[in-house]
Amino acid sequence: MLTLAAVLSWVLLGSALFAARSVQVVGARVLPADVVRAVAAVRLGTPMMRLDTQAIATRVAALPQVASVQVRCDLDGTVRVDVTERTPVAVVRRANGVHLVDATGTDYAVVPAGPPGLPELRVARVGPRDAVTVATLAVLTGLPEWLRVQVRSVAARSPAGVVLGLGKGRGSTEREVRWGDAEQGDRKAAVLGPLLTQPGKVYDVSSPALPTIAS
Repeated sequence: MLTLAAVLSWVLLGSALFAARSVQVVGARVLPADVVRAVAAVRLGTPMMRLDTQAIATRVAALPQVASVQVRCDLDGTVRVDVTERTPVAVVRRANGVHLVDATGTDYAVVPAGPPGLPELRVARVGPRDAVTVATLAVLTGLPEWLRVQVRSVAARSPAGVVLGLGKGRGSTEREVRWGDAEQGDRKAAVLGPLLTQPGKVYDVSSPALPTIAS
């Protein structure tokens, strides 16, 4: 028994039979797979049982573009790194370029021009721990598709004061929707739909029971 245990330990911990032979990156679309491999820093030839998969995942998760990561070792010697990239929902314009922001409020990349169709986020401080950012993005991501595609900007000075900037309506004027907080989103959208068919510049559905239109 002792001999068998020693042989098994050697096979698993010291033999090249179950050693890491390759690193497979799955899920990377914008982030280059070679960058993920370099950051993962998996030493090929290391017995699988000796690989610290948690440490590998921690290194990859430190990449700003990565939302989550899982690492697993397959019996064929493949170390599989499953990456979920962040998806931008809004942009923030700064002097050094356009910053991409995901649904958590994380500012994770700077690009020369933002992807088409993404609204501009206008808050004092952008961050996943900023209450105004979190509330504003909760409103934005909770909008029905028909409304979200019309949003050109989303702004707030407080969590209860979210304002949507829409494209031009009748009379070629920019429209503003005073949405309020993230509560009753479905009801506010249902009330807003008919209101937008009426001429106006400011549509207030912050209290959906008492909506108003102002020129």
